[in-house]
Formats: sequence, C-alpha cells, structure tokens
Amino acid sequence: MREKKIGLHTFMALPAFALFSVFFLYPLMKGIGMSLTDWDGIRQANFVGLNNFIAFFQDDRALNNIRTTLLFAIGSAPLLNIVGLGYALLMDSKIKGKGMARMIIYLPAIISPLIMGYIWYLLLQPGRGFLYHVLDNMGKASWFGNWTAGYATSMLVLVLVNVWQYAGMTMVIYLAGLQAIPGELYEAAKMDGASSLGRFRFVTIPLLIPSIRINVVTNIIGSLSVFDIVMSLTGGGPGYSTETLSIYIMRMCYGSKTGYSTAVAIIMFFIILVPVLISMRMTRAKAMD
Repeated sequence: MREKKIGLHTFMALPAFALFSVFFLYPLMKGIGMSLTDWDGIRQANFVGLNNFIAFFQDDRALNNIRTTLLFAIGSAPLLNIVGLGYALLMDSKIKGKGMARMIIYLPAIISPLIMGYIWYLLLQPGRGFLYHVLDNMGKASWFGNWTAGYATSMLVLVLVNVWQYAGMTMVIYLAGLQAIPGELYEAAKMDGASSLGRFRFVTIPLLIPSIRINVVTNIIGSLSVFDIVMSLTGGGPGYSTETLSIYIMRMCYGSKTGYSTAVAIIMFFIILVPVLISMRMTRAKAMD
C-alpha cells in the first residue's frame, strides 16, 4: 500500500514537474549555454567560454550597477516590511474607516510601476512639476530642488516611491497573518503580566513568521530585479549612476550583445538566489525555535 501511495504521488506530481521543466529548467539550461557564446541575436554564435563573465566583472559600469541594485534592495526591502507591518497593525486595530484606508493604501500596488514612475516624474520635475507649482504658490519654491539630479537623492526618491507603491501589498499579507492569531493568546499573555511590547515580541512576531518569510522573499526578489520604476523615473541617470542590473541586461541585449546579456542574467539570478536562501533559512530556524 505504501509503495502504491508513493507511486500515485509521483504520478500526480508529473504535470507540475513538466511545467517546472518547460518554464524554468529548460530556459535556465538554454540560458547557461547561451551565456558561453558571443551570440549577437542574429549571426551564428561562437563558443567563448567564460569570457562574458570575466568581461562583466572587469566593466566598471556593470560593477556600479551591482552596487546600485544592492543599495536599492537594502533600502527598499526592509522599509517595505517595516511600513507594511505598521500599516497591518493599524488596520488590525479598532479604528473607524479601516475599509477605506485599506483601499487607499493598497491602490498604488495595482498601478503599473512604469506608469507610477512617469506620474512621479511629472510630479518631481524641477521648475514645472506639480509639487513645484504647489510650493511656488505657497512662496516656498526655493525648497524644491532637482531631486533626481544627484545619485544620493535619486536613490532616495526611487526607494521611497517603491515603498509607497508596494507597502500595501506587504500590508495585506501581514494583515492576514495577524487576523489568524487567536485572541486567546493575547488574553493569556496579558493575564501573565505581559506588556503591549511583550505581547508583540513573544506572541505576534513568532506567529507572523510565515508572513514574514513570504514578504521578505518577495521583497528581496522584487527589489533586486527592479526595472520599471527606475526606467521611467530616472532612466538609469544621471548618466548610468542609477542603472540597475535589469536595465543593463536589457540595454546589452538590444545592443547586439545577447550572449553577454544572458551571462549577466545568470549572475543576477545568483545575486538574487543567495539572499533569498539566507532569509528563508533564518526565518525557518526562527520558526523552529
């Protein structure tokens, strides 16, 4: 009977494995093979070994793109979780108008990030943007600067816009986790003398580990593969200072360097994979504790 059950489970898993192979394993193997060539997208590809990977790590622009991508993720992913959790705690409390507030907070997440970037571009344009005119009418036009002209301010704007747009999505997952926590646990902790901070630390956080794992993983993946918001808001500028790896891959691919861009995509895959595995291992260990 046991052997029959194992055979049945294996048979039932075949469709999922087939889809996984077609849409992940095959493209990954194909991409690895392509990354070892000098294919330009048109002519016959020639095998070049690891030259594309070596060229990437010798390119100052590419290394700057790694730094920019990592800085964006370091700024965006933690803030998304902090703001999303704060929203969720507020929406889980007894306040009026929670339904409308949830809709307003979540609404930006359903808008295309490309469109959102253009909206903020129009808002932040120096000398003619909407926010400039608002401050100008208040006699405070001097407060408004070109916030996308420098590297530091551009990165700050990108992180804040990304957090503003997707904090609602993070909030929904945390809110679902909060509402699944039995109220009796809070009452028992309160009777044992636990303060509000103590109940949050020893009841809320441990039971939110599954939600934390989902949000951390999705936010890391989204932040490290960011494309739309950067492309529409700064275009990777000034110069190439805010260019991310995703934009770099696209530009190399359309620049007749398909093999090279595929090698960069493989590198990006591992850059994303490492922190995701680390975060999953840490949250799994915390849940087991």
